[in-house]
Amino acid sequence: MPVLVITGTGTEVGKTITTAAVAAAALAAGRTVAVLKPAQTGLRPDERGDADEVARLAGAVTATELARYPEPLAPGTAARRAGMAPVRPHEVAEAAQKLATEHDLVLVEGAGGLLVRFDAEGGTLADAARLLGAPVLVVASAGLGTLNTTELTARELRSQGLDLLGVVIGSWPNSPDLASRCNVADLPEVAEAPLLGALPEGAGSLAPAAFRAAAPSWLAPRLDGVWDADGFRGREAAAAWGSGPS
Repeated sequence: MPVLVITGTGTEVGKTITTAAVAAAALAAGRTVAVLKPAQTGLRPDERGDADEVARLAGAVTATELARYPEPLAPGTAARRAGMAPVRPHEVAEAAQKLATEHDLVLVEGAGGLLVRFDAEGGTLADAARLLGAPVLVVASAGLGTLNTTELTARELRSQGLDLLGVVIGSWPNSPDLASRCNVADLPEVAEAPLLGALPEGAGSLAPAAFRAAAPSWLAPRLDGVWDADGFRGREAAAAWGSGPS
């Protein structure tokens, strides 16, 4: 798996922090890592982007950004409004392939969800994943509504012939509600793919050293971690059923 594409079921689901955790776990396993952010939106040239945040948290990764647009919009829209050239899927694939010749693992972090458009022709992160022949990791939220968006994303990946590696919960609440606890069992069912991790709420606010030390405990062995999916599901299921109506 020299290249892994990371997408989300929507915005603000924890893609960047999950990318950082995957990078940190890979580094701890002795692998060299690059992070590619094809299109960064909503930031000035002098502000830190998502790739920079991954590097801050994870450590010695090569952070690369192909384009930056000032308005917080979908990349294709942001490029058009700024009068700037869009990023195209073949450019994403070419950049990732080049990084893969120099690193053990390349993480490609998308913007928003899988079908957010890069350009006026409708190019998406899914197109870049297809060109790369790379598996896709889906980052989902924990609570109510996540089953629908996760299943839609998983169905779209399969309809395009793409490999869904698994699902990671991008932010597991400190005090999970009943829906979140039930979703732990339901997410892998609707995605038809394994649950590969759950990052604790506020993980991104940890000091970098603490983040790097803890990251493997949030991710399954498939992602260079030690997280026990069966144990996690069992604990949350027990808590969910214990809180049911009497």
